[in-house]
Amino acid sequence: METRWLEDFVSLAETRSFSRSAQLRHVTQPAFSRRIQALEAWTGIDLVDRSSYPTRLTPAGETFHAQALEILEALQATRNMMRSHQAPGQDMIEFAAPHTLAFTFFPHWLMDLRQSFGAVKTRLTALNVHDAVLRLTEGGCDLLIAYHHASQPLQINPDRYEMLKLTSETLAPYAKAGPDGQPLFRLPGRPGERVPFLGYAASAYMARLVELIVKQAGEPVHLDTIYETDMAEGLKAMALEGHGLAFLPGSSVRKELKARRMVAAAVSGSLQLTMDVRIYRERPGFSRHPKAGALALWEFLLPRSGP
Repeated sequence: METRWLEDFVSLAETRSFSRSAQLRHVTQPAFSRRIQALEAWTGIDLVDRSSYPTRLTPAGETFHAQALEILEALQATRNMMRSHQAPGQDMIEFAAPHTLAFTFFPHWLMDLRQSFGAVKTRLTALNVHDAVLRLTEGGCDLLIAYHHASQPLQINPDRYEMLKLTSETLAPYAKAGPDGQPLFRLPGRPGERVPFLGYAASAYMARLVELIVKQAGEPVHLDTIYETDMAEGLKAMALEGHGLAFLPGSSVRKELKARRMVAAAVSGSLQLTMDVRIYRERPGFSRHPKAGALALWEFLLPRSGP
């Protein structure tokens, strides 16, 4: 039995909707349903009444819900207790970030930070968006760095957690540059000439933003999905080999654009979306063991944060 099954079940008990909980848990609905079924197989009894709408729990499910909340609370308390014994590394600021930001934004941001803030020791854990948020809410890191767009807000309780805006960046289509400096592939494409498309896996945060860009385009966009992964770096590697075009954050293609290895694959200003890069922390009143370095860094960033 996996603890994430308990978290899935608690979410379903709160939303009474498989589709909504799947969205909140950043997985596809079929995958979410399989996890609930796996939990039911482990308990040996039906926990969810699937004949009703909205979804409701069976009597056994109601009993298990109370137990699941106690189990998760006990696990969190145990983790916090263990972290209180971590005397070594108290000067190490622990970050969590989605893979894309970990590989592209974080190294450049940290170099600028050290020049203005001073020496800082950091430990970075790269995860998918859902697990990165869990790392913060479960007390597994001091700070979370993540993308934000109003259409896909992170499910983080603002009463317990606060955020600052570090910067903004643009998600746009890019392709390998040909010998003439022009993109090998260009949007919007044509009905009979669909553009080879390197896309994000359906469960990825970026997939929903790309879907929004295409939906809001002023004209039809003709894409032929030939490859999917949940990591922007994987899409960039495929695009650099000339397999197709991909929507990528600006920070991930900075060097390639400068070297003219990649170029924009759409008319300037079109088929793009601007998103925030935000940093989150648990509010001091809730944090049991705040680190002096993390507190100092937040105070440094506070007057420099964007609106």
